[in-house]
Amino acid sequence: MAGAIIENMSTKKLCIVGGILLVFQVIAFLVGGLIAPSPTTAVPYMSVKCIDVRKNHHKTKWLMPWGPNHCEKLKDFDEAVSRQIEANDIVFAVHVPLPSKEMSPWFQFMLFIMQLDIAFKMDNDLKENAEITLDVSLAYRDDMFDDWEEIAHAIEIRKLKCTFGSPKTLESEGRHYDCDFLPFMEIGSVAHKYYLINIRLPVNERKGINVGIGEIKDIRLVGIHQNGGFTKVWFAMKTFLTPSILIIMVWYWRRITLMTRAPVLLEKVIFALGISMTFINIPVEWFSIGFDWTWMLLFGDIRQGIFYAMLLSFWIIFCGEHMMDQNERNRLSGYWKQVGPIAVGSFCLFIFDMCERGVQLKNPFYSIWTTEVGTELAMAFIIVAGICLCLYFLFLCFMVFQVFRNISGKQSSLPAMSKARRLHYEGLIFRFKFLMLITLACAAMTVIFFIVSQVTEGHWKWGDVTIQVNSAFFTGIYGMWNLYVFALMFLYAPSHKNYGEDQSNGDLGVNSGEELQLTTTITHVDGPTEVYKLARKEAQE
Repeated sequence: MAGAIIENMSTKKLCIVGGILLVFQVIAFLVGGLIAPSPTTAVPYMSVKCIDVRKNHHKTKWLMPWGPNHCEKLKDFDEAVSRQIEANDIVFAVHVPLPSKEMSPWFQFMLFIMQLDIAFKMDNDLKENAEITLDVSLAYRDDMFDDWEEIAHAIEIRKLKCTFGSPKTLESEGRHYDCDFLPFMEIGSVAHKYYLINIRLPVNERKGINVGIGEIKDIRLVGIHQNGGFTKVWFAMKTFLTPSILIIMVWYWRRITLMTRAPVLLEKVIFALGISMTFINIPVEWFSIGFDWTWMLLFGDIRQGIFYAMLLSFWIIFCGEHMMDQNERNRLSGYWKQVGPIAVGSFCLFIFDMCERGVQLKNPFYSIWTTEVGTELAMAFIIVAGICLCLYFLFLCFMVFQVFRNISGKQSSLPAMSKARRLHYEGLIFRFKFLMLITLACAAMTVIFFIVSQVTEGHWKWGDVTIQVNSAFFTGIYGMWNLYVFALMFLYAPSHKNYGEDQSNGDLGVNSGEELQLTTTITHVDGPTEVYKLARKEAQE
């Protein structure tokens, strides 16, 4: 009877805690769905074919597609042939943004992909496995009358992957190939108002440069940047959540340091998870509004990698520490087989990111996927990380199975235990089942909302209300994992409440017959966790 009352009280209070967290979770989704705009915007750009007249002592090497100092333009390549203008004298110019607009630091990053319009011609066919060489330059200025300042210049090679849906006959001349998009450029900050891209296609028949690439009619770019409105909502969430997690972390660690014993492994891991969550939350992005920090994308990847590595490690250690009769608990070295794949996989992904975005800090036009060696290296890192992830989930599933089997065995023997020992085990079982339920719910919501955001058009419209699904996904999942870490530290914080005479060693059963072996968790003398306190309070009353 007493056990049923305790379980009902615990269930009721856990439901209250879960209900409060659910309210905040719904708010996190609504902030993104109703307040924030779409996370990103894609802007198409058509390049303008300019004549490079620097040989005639032109005063600048930067060619503008429009404006008061625009370049001398070509309508098409037929005009270039008629005027005997060589391919090396043609520059494809793109101004970012479009006329009468300005870029803003709130856009955070710029990603460009390239599409080539290649026409079929019998005497200039596109060879198989053709490669195009690009001489590309990027410049900026903050006033329409300032001189352009160079950001980067590079010679890049891209592989062309094109198909032609018609027979290659004279009747098909002029029809366009269907070519894949090519990675062009990524820059991690938008610190200036105007950007200029000049693209040259140098031809050298003797060296085989840009030979056999077909007849290129136009170069199109698609620029993708983060929406300023979404950035402001995102920064506001980070600014709000940072002190929230910091406060619960300070409270949690203070409860631990007031204990008469040293912190146990599970408490340390939860605290480390809180630190990694705080590392993500700290809104250093505010500084990117005033500083040209191109490394922010790489820094963000590193922060996320640290958090997810800690989260995966926590799940393994959480299961291991709840194997109630395991002798290897409370030692990190006992989990090297399970944590090892996490470390190897995280390291591989870090090296991959450094090879991509790390190099882009110096050369924004670089892509690891553009060469055979780079592609093989990138795939090797991703495959190794994938194998490590599979091994991790096998270990995790096996440990979860072991814990549930252990719990089932303990539940059958609970009636024969002393009162305090039985309540102690019941507290562990409540904690484990409740947290496993939250964990599964968080993982399921992450997967579900990711799939929904990929298969929908980006927004739902109900009457006059428009819900931005992609924004809701970002803010909702981000808020969800913050609430998850918050709940962990609340539920697993030690309690210092004195439960009276029932908490004596004798009642705990600490004797030769029923010595407590749960060294990984907090004993009743030292103070139970919040979840145990919920289960224990009714017994005290």
